[in-house]
Amino acid sequence: MWMDQTGVNWVMPSPNMPTLDTAIVYPGGCLFEGTNLSEGRGVTRPFELVGAPYLEPFELVTKLHAFNLPGVRFRPLRFMPTFHKWANESCGGVQIHVTDRDTFKPFLTGVAFMQVCYQMAPEAFAWRTEEYEFVSDRLAIDLLCGGTGIREAIEQSRDPYEIESTWLPAQEKFMKEREPFLLYPV
Repeated sequence: MWMDQTGVNWVMPSPNMPTLDTAIVYPGGCLFEGTNLSEGRGVTRPFELVGAPYLEPFELVTKLHAFNLPGVRFRPLRFMPTFHKWANESCGGVQIHVTDRDTFKPFLTGVAFMQVCYQMAPEAFAWRTEEYEFVSDRLAIDLLCGGTGIREAIEQSRDPYEIESTWLPAQEKFMKEREPFLLYPV
């Protein structure tokens, strides 16, 4: 069940996760923390508004929609974070609109988003290099992705669906291994 189907009220687990919509996009939106993209901290819709001053919103949307990502549409916009990355600077970006949360793939969407930004602005897009989550011996994106493979695939301009195929076998294995521990049947 989704949280809004339980009858239980949403309680923000973090100031940067104000709504269920935020929680739905977060598994892919957290990847932006490993880049110089604003993940929307300092706006009213963190992780749903994503961008940077060096991005052109309409071109970004056109390139993202070309992937035909399931369960999501993108709206071009400009926003200005009040704190964190790009504070008080106008960022070109998108609002992520989940249109079908049962088919939406947040991690794939995050990978595709980074791929597009990397290709659109190779001189401006950057991987976060400073310490992240008390770890300083690797890039933040590599920590978030569990290794270098996804970053390297993006840098090699591999198609996001091809990149997705690299994690699907492990995902399928995990889904089977977790079944005996679920409280409710799937």
